[in-house]
Amino acid sequence: MQISIIAIGKMAKGPEKSLLETYCKRLPWKIDVLEFEMKKKAANVAEQKAQEAEKLLAAVPDGAMVIALDERGKALTSRGLAEQVDRWQMEGVRDIAFIIGGADGLDETIRQKAHLKLAFGTLTWPHMLVRAMLAEQVYRVWSILHGHPYHRD
Repeated sequence: MQISIIAIGKMAKGPEKSLLETYCKRLPWKIDVLEFEMKKKAANVAEQKAQEAEKLLAAVPDGAMVIALDERGKALTSRGLAEQVDRWQMEGVRDIAFIIGGADGLDETIRQKAHLKLAFGTLTWPHMLVRAMLAEQVYRVWSILHGHPYHRD
């Protein structure tokens, strides 16, 4: 399985980056973190989100299942996410791309292309922390699918 975390904004050194790197190293699946800075600000929010969407979607590997992190998305349990990934693997899916938008959220084009819209609850999370939380959940998915003891069972 190839995992891509595709996000707007670059992480600086700090605890969030350290945690992200820790989970990426633990994960036996190949994982890439692709970050994009938007150097030129758009005239308005809609234009900004459209420009971000263009960058984000261009980085999605061909044939990848797209999971958009969206506060209006589905709130899955870790086991539920693992079951979805397992179904995709059984269907022959080899790539999953998680998309994290900028401060103003995701453009509608990303929501439309997403195979799954995933929420990490209704709270607002710092985008840099979300990357670390996501990497931990991907590692947890791998652990569940490979029969490691899961404390919720």
